Order: sequence, then structure tokens, then C-alpha cells
Amino acid sequence: MTADIGNTGVQTPAEATDSRAPVPCATEHRTGPWRDPTLDPEARADALIAAMTLQEKVSQLFGVWVGASDEGAEVAPFQHDMEEAVALDDLLPHGLGQLTRPFGTAPVDPAVGALSLARTQERIAGANRFGIPALAHEECLAGFATWGATAYPVPLSWGATFHPELVREMAAAIGRDMRSVGVHQGLAPVLDVVRDARWGRVEETIGEDPYLVGTVATAYVRGLESAGVVATLKHFAGYSASRAGRNLAPVGMGARERADIILPPFEMAVRESGVRSVMHAYTDTDGIPSAADGSLLTGLLRDTWGFDGTVVADYFGIAFLKTLHGVAGNFGEAAGAALGAGVDVELPTVKTFGGPLADAIAEGLVPEALVDRAVRRVLVQKAQLGILDADWSPVPPVLAGAVGTGGSVGGNSEVLRGTVRLDTDENRALARRVAEQAVVLLRNDGTLPLAADAAAGAPARIAVIGPNADTPTAVLGCYAFPVHVGGQHPGTPLGIELPTLREACAAEFPESEIVSAQGADIDGPDTGGFGEAVELARSADLVIVVLGDRAGLFGRGTSGEGCDAENLTTRSPPWSSRCSALSGTYASAWMPDGRPGCG
Repeated sequence: MTADIGNTGVQTPAEATDSRAPVPCATEHRTGPWRDPTLDPEARADALIAAMTLQEKVSQLFGVWVGASDEGAEVAPFQHDMEEAVALDDLLPHGLGQLTRPFGTAPVDPAVGALSLARTQERIAGANRFGIPALAHEECLAGFATWGATAYPVPLSWGATFHPELVREMAAAIGRDMRSVGVHQGLAPVLDVVRDARWGRVEETIGEDPYLVGTVATAYVRGLESAGVVATLKHFAGYSASRAGRNLAPVGMGARERADIILPPFEMAVRESGVRSVMHAYTDTDGIPSAADGSLLTGLLRDTWGFDGTVVADYFGIAFLKTLHGVAGNFGEAAGAALGAGVDVELPTVKTFGGPLADAIAEGLVPEALVDRAVRRVLVQKAQLGILDADWSPVPPVLAGAVGTGGSVGGNSEVLRGTVRLDTDENRALARRVAEQAVVLLRNDGTLPLAADAAAGAPARIAVIGPNADTPTAVLGCYAFPVHVGGQHPGTPLGIELPTLREACAAEFPESEIVSAQGADIDGPDTGGFGEAVELARSADLVIVVLGDRAGLFGRGTSGEGCDAENLTTRSPPWSSRCSALSGTYASAWMPDGRPGCG
């Protein structure tokens, strides 16, 4: 069931094609025990399940990847290069489990994005006979991953603070921003313990000590959940221990190492944080993919540790059981293996949990009881979030009073544009505190601290040189919105104030002359700019050499998802040998790295 989707996401209504699950008029069943907030969530979910068709239950078990409209219209399905288009008009009469990244797919003004999401939720709830809206999720690893939201330090910096309470405070602020615009779930934190620094996603981890990772991650979860946002532990389990530090590579560790190193942070967070969701890992351990490992996702996570929330798929992870791991012959087998192991929700969009799962159930290959088990967890969570309540409104808090709710969500997108600020002074002050606490001073020969004014001995001339000297995004990780999404929209402003180190030095040392040169690229072979950089350095009283990584995705950076390294010594030209010629000049090196290494 596919169709071409325009930019507005509006299609001509299609005829129903699923003869196994005819859906009555969407005005039926708008009242019932599931609407009663005085009942416990489990009772409400059970009453709803008893009234649902199989197709309606299955429809709660997957998401659709969408992007909010920058005109405030309904979201449009996102066409990812790994999947075919989704026909919303075919899906919505049965319901929809999740909306994938309505804010985090393309740059959109926060107020207009909130209006777009509200109108979409109104459409989703209005199209199915129970009036069930979708759960919206977003990335939030380095702040709410949307245009114009505060960018916070990456998790590697959280660990460097050794300050769980500060991390909890940061997560609570992130959660409040997400919840204010209608987002329900955040795909963070990462609890992978670093085992090989060549792995590109080291910057997303909290570190290499299981106790530190567990303690800081638990604090993050408590903060996010305190704002009413479902936190998601990832990637369960073993993802960071892939062979040779390669993304998606198999894991070859034994049971003792797994139990001693990889699992303790997850157990701590499950038992102590109140977390409500877990994401399975892409990898396989000893040949068993996490997405199909019932002993992991059910036996350990639920039966031993007592987890009672939802398990969501890492993006395309269920389909990977067929296409990557080769343990399923078709997508129906992949769906059955994941559902049986304990995966409840397919993300980012419907693939295996759609037609392939329905066909497998009809053929008797997958018991319907597995669907009931998963949908109960999903609906319990929706009841906990208040979106099954009779008085639920699609209008998020930031738009309260600004748009109409009498029959439909109104509001003028141009009037609303610019009225919601997600990068507040309070947020920026908090991000600064985290960044300052995270700074690691490797060595000080007496050069630091520096005086800021001439009377106190401030350097008259400061040379800021190196590939990251004048790069605004040098301080960001690969999951910060300006890097993760903004890089695909080069004509779009960053959305937040992001001074370069050169600009920051000019503000910090107003009486000093600041000169700058790039010298060379971070990972390029051209060193023709070294001469200019060295000459500037020789004429300066202080030299700040700015090296480090360039965050990116899948080969577009030296650090980040899919940016694994062959070794840790060849990421940039040999600056150390060039700088050694600067004898007699005070020098300081700044390394905004995503992993340890040699610049």
C-alpha cells in the first residue's frame, strides 16, 4: 500500500484494502473505560484491547517518519532512502502508534512546528474510531534536536563533569522544552560503555567506566522523566563492543565481560531511574542479534530486572534481521522474531510490523497473543501520558490560548512564527555550566590562567590557529541539530547563537589583537596553509592551537555515527611537529575531540 506523498502530506482518500480488519465509522467508540483517568492504566489498556480489531492493535506497534510543515500544515511523511513511501490515508483509519521526529527531520520554526504537530494529532485521533493520538518522539542526546533549541554538551562531557545532579538538571530542562511543544518520548540516554575508541559513536557515550556511565545516565533519565517525557535507554546491549570499533559489526565478547562491563549501567537505570523505554542494539552477540534475543529483551530485562515499559526498535533494526543479520528469510519472519523476543514498537517507520506481520499472523506463523502483549505495553504508556483521557487536547502548552480548539486546531502560522523560544537565557546558562564542569585540563606549565586586560598582563596579540579555530560547529556532536540535520540545509541559519573560538577570544580579551588562520583541514591532505599559521603564531604573544574532530554522520566527519577510525593517530596533519618550531612563544592547545587520540 504505497502512494506518492506531496510536501503537504495530504492525499486523495484511498479505498480500504485490508479485508481482514474492516473498520467501522470513526465516530464509534469515542467513550469507554479507556477514557477514564481514575482507572489504572492497565485496566484502561485491557478494556481498549478487548474492543480493537487485530489491524487496530497492530497499528499501535509502529511509527511513521514525518517532518513538520514550516507553514503549520499537517506533517508530511519523510521519504527515507531505506524505505518506500507511506500512505497515511491507508493507515490512519486503523490508528497510529508513533510519529517519528516531527521536529527533528528538517528545520522548522518551533511554534509553527508545534502547530503542525497539533493539527496532525487532531487528524490522527479523528481518523480512528477510538480517538487515539500518536506518541511523538525525538532525539535529545545533546539537547532537544530541533531547530532553534539549545545545544548542550555531548554525553562524553556529562561523564567528564562527574556531576550527576547537574546532568539531571540539564535533562529536566531538555524535557520541559520537548513536552512544551507536544513531544512525548526522547531517544536518550546512551548507556554503551566504550570498549574501542576507534568506534565513531564514542562521543555519544558517557565514558568507559560502567559505574560512571550508570550513575550519570540514571540522573539523566530522572531529569527527563521528571518533565513528563519518556526516556529511552540505548543501545541494549553490546553495541559499543563491536569488533574493531566498526559500526554494526558483530560483538565477540563472553558472558562474564558482558555481565561485568556492558550490562551494569542498564540494570542500574532500570532499577533506580523510573525509565519507561529501552531501545535494542543493532549488533549481534555470539551470532544472536539483540532484536531477536528473547533471553536479553524478556528474560533479563523484564523477568530478572522487572522492567515494565516498552522496548522500541533502533531505526530499521527489525528489517536488519533479514537484510543485515540474515536470520530471517523475509520481513514477516523478522517481525515475528522481534515481537517474540520482546520488541514492542517498530521505528522509525512501518516496514515489518505492517503487512508482513499481518500476513504472518494470518498464516499462523505468529500468535496474535504476541501482538496483545506488545500493544498492552504501548497503550498503558499512552494512558500514563494522558493522551487517552477524555479531555485530551492536541494543543501543546506553548500554544495554549494562541490557537482555537473549537472543532479544529486554528492559528495563523505567520503570526505564531518566532513566538516560541527554545534557546532561552536560562538554558544557555545551564549549558555553559555543564561545559565548564566538563573541561579537562591535561597539563598547565604556568601559562594559565590568562589575564583579560592589558593592565593585568593580557597578551597583546593572540593567534588562534588550526582547523577548528573559526568553525561554529566545532563544539557540537553529531546529534546536535545544526550538525545532525542542519548540515543537509546549508542555506539555513544555525538557529542558535554559536560563536567560534576566535570570536569567543575576541570577546574575552577585548584589549588584545586576535589573529587567526586555519592552517589545514582536520582530515584533508592539504597542508599548504601551515606557513601562514606558523607566521601568525611567531608574531603572537600567545598561540591557541585548535585541533580536534569534526562531528558528522556516516563518513561526513571524523567523529560520530558511522565515522569509525582505522586508528587514532591519522585524523589530522602533524601539527605537533609544526608547533614545535614556536620555541619561546606561549602556546595552548584546545582539543574538541569526540574520542581520545593524537591530533
